[in-house]
Amino acid sequence: MAQIYISIGSNIDAEHNIRGAVHALREQYGELTLSSVYESASVGFEGDNFLNLVVGLKTDQPVQQVLDTLHDIENQYGRKRTGPRFSSRTLDLDLLLYDDLDLHDQGIDLPREEITHNAFVLQPLAEIAPDLRHPQQQLSMAQLWQQFDKASQSLWPIPFVWE
Repeated sequence: MAQIYISIGSNIDAEHNIRGAVHALREQYGELTLSSVYESASVGFEGDNFLNLVVGLKTDQPVQQVLDTLHDIENQYGRKRTGPRFSSRTLDLDLLLYDDLDLHDQGIDLPREEITHNAFVLQPLAEIAPDLRHPQQQLSMAQLWQQFDKASQSLWPIPFVWE
């Protein structure tokens, strides 16, 4: 079984869409490890704030099947793939890590660059997997978060009701 981590983000009907995504992931994969939910300003464009979290789980599905599942869940929640890359969205599910796989081929990027570039990915990942080592940098997620320029991107944990 592979240990994988998925980032979840939304800034359109965010609470509803995040609850739905977590429910769909539980239905598909079973037990999940959830970070806190964080709010952050949009990055790369002017837009409403995002809600984000990271989910950890185990699966025996190959990478492409996991990506297809995430794509299907996004579609169920009205994800539009037209328009600019950096824009508001109902749901964004990104496979961050698949064990320690280092794969950059045919549109698959593992580990995702966002891990070390975006606070809204790194902080929740460091929260649930602080000792996990980045496959390329060989630093733990806690070390990467400690070194991150926190003044460059602000985010804050929010109380989140799952029911």
